[in-house]
Amino acid sequence: MQTRAVAAALGAILGFSALFLPTSTAHAAEKDRGPVVVAHRGASAYAPENTLEAVDKADELDTTWVENDVQRTKDGALVVIHDTNLKRTTDAEEVFPDRSPWNVADFTLAEIKRLDAGSWFSADYKGAHVPTLREYLDRVEDNRQKLLLELKAPELYPGIEAQTLWVLFREGWLDRSHVRSKLIIQSFSADAVKAVHLVRPDVKTGFLGTPAAADLPAYAEFTDQINPSHGTVNPDYVKAVHSLRGPHGRPLELFTWTVNDADIAARLAGYGVDGIITNKPDVVRDATEGVAADTGSGVSREPAGSTATP
Repeated sequence: MQTRAVAAALGAILGFSALFLPTSTAHAAEKDRGPVVVAHRGASAYAPENTLEAVDKADELDTTWVENDVQRTKDGALVVIHDTNLKRTTDAEEVFPDRSPWNVADFTLAEIKRLDAGSWFSADYKGAHVPTLREYLDRVEDNRQKLLLELKAPELYPGIEAQTLWVLFREGWLDRSHVRSKLIIQSFSADAVKAVHLVRPDVKTGFLGTPAAADLPAYAEFTDQINPSHGTVNPDYVKAVHSLRGPHGRPLELFTWTVNDADIAARLAGYGVDGIITNKPDVVRDATEGVAADTGSGVSREPAGSTATP
């Protein structure tokens, strides 16, 4: 996106942000039944990740929340794909054999739309495509689902925070209803999370990673969630997160990833995590529904930093 367009979008979003009161939803009703279950890249154990088919599969499994990854094409379109290159989840190497290393940012939207994003997963999904963010938002809306949106590698795409907010605004996702309970924006980049919070302080945000407990107060200035890899979570860390209030005056939440094992999911629910991000939302829901959080502490090790990517 050109600098002038980014600036125009930013101005429009800032102008409209004054219409909304800062708010945050802690999913209290859902927590009564266990942690919020989030379908990771859609129900990605059962359908090709980050496709509309994976969104629909999550819906078939009665999963309200889906997670996705947003990047930008060479010609400035926002698309939903996890890896910063196209090799693993499309047939880009076959269709464009001379375009190594097949980075998302080196292809136009029209070129990416030529790719098959389903056959790598199963022949049943041959012909699935990499969706644009607009297409993805429309499908989530049609299914009456909610979205945990990740800004993937924002350092590669200057201005993607404002551009993403602009698309969300144009698609009706920054109205009061969506902001209150249907949208969270997260990133591994603290700067990206801060940028979203600066432009739209009403939007709920999450930081991906496991900051040291001593550093959590600084994160609470700009993010509503701390979202670590499940291997770095213990009861004391959950308590440390919950002891702080985020920018909307509510206790910080903790959504952990990527959990596909029922026993691990049940253990994390016992720790009191607020959400679990999973490729198998049906497995995690069955394992955690109604599990009461254990307020005791049984793990002594300090959570380590995480380098994996959800």
